[in-house]
Amino acid sequence: DVWEWSTADGGRISQYTDTDGTNQQWMMHKIGGSTTPPAGSMVVAADGSGQHTTVQAAINAAPANSASTITIAIKPGTYRGVFSVPSNKTNLHLQGLGAGPSNVVLVENHSAGTLKPDGTTYGTNGSATATVSGRGFQATNLTVSNDFDEAAHANQAGHQAVALYLNSDRSILTNVRLLGDQDTFLVGATARSYVRNSYIEGTVDFIFGDGIAVMHSSQIHEKRSTGGPVTAARTPATRAYGFLFYRCNLTSSAAANSSSLGRPWGPDAQVLYRESTLGAHINTAQPWTNMSSNVWQNARFREYRNNGAGAGTNSNRPQLSDADAPNYTPQRYLAGSDGWNPVG
Repeated sequence: DVWEWSTADGGRISQYTDTDGTNQQWMMHKIGGSTTPPAGSMVVAADGSGQHTTVQAAINAAPANSASTITIAIKPGTYRGVFSVPSNKTNLHLQGLGAGPSNVVLVENHSAGTLKPDGTTYGTNGSATATVSGRGFQATNLTVSNDFDEAAHANQAGHQAVALYLNSDRSILTNVRLLGDQDTFLVGATARSYVRNSYIEGTVDFIFGDGIAVMHSSQIHEKRSTGGPVTAARTPATRAYGFLFYRCNLTSSAAANSSSLGRPWGPDAQVLYRESTLGAHINTAQPWTNMSSNVWQNARFREYRNNGAGAGTNSNRPQLSDADAPNYTPQRYLAGSDGWNPVG
């Protein structure tokens, strides 16, 4: 499998050597959307043409503790306001309608330092546009954004502004955009999440948290011109797996060698970049950095068979061995004790 990234749209291009014409299987996944709500779905439309005008209203109306998937189809538009999926709303599927994820935008602009009506601040977790706890959550073909303007609040403390705070076990995000600056995607302690064919952008620690997340064939974009750390994992010492970037594309317009793959929010942080394309913004000499008293060398940071201008090997770039590689696949990260396998 010889592969590179398209310079036109960032899509992955594969070339296979055909040995005997019978040894290959291909499965095509449609990543575009539809304008037609699936049969039996609940429909959200800001113009009143659906059953609900807000995402939260549809979530509230969904049956509790559902054993089967409940689809909430969201018509194109921008929906401003926070929403949450509580733990008793299980197997909810938010599906954006339209040609792509930019057609449905779920957005708010709270930051950790933003004042609430009662005079207190939201804090990092409370700043989230979307807070999801219900097991079996899915999101498809939509955008979750926090558009807090750091420049307009330069004198305000607490610029952390979460787009998605995900605490859902067995959650799947497909063809989703997560947009923000600092702390875009918070992976909570109970999350086990599979993120595929998606786009995540931010500036500092924009993928962070205690939980398990596999980013597969997704674009990870550092948007700050001066660069910054991509991840801040806080994986507990008792957990073997934290974050896996599998065949992802790390991009940025920042200067060469200005960004890092991550830093340890917790001393036992676990992060692996595997078979991914690392842009020139990644510091080739020192791609991992310390955080507070946590030293990156003590964390479980590894790379495996990466490529691109930001890839390389040296004493500051611990590599996963070929012998250990079978234990660090997307399937292994997500299996848990129940054998969950959304990868196929």
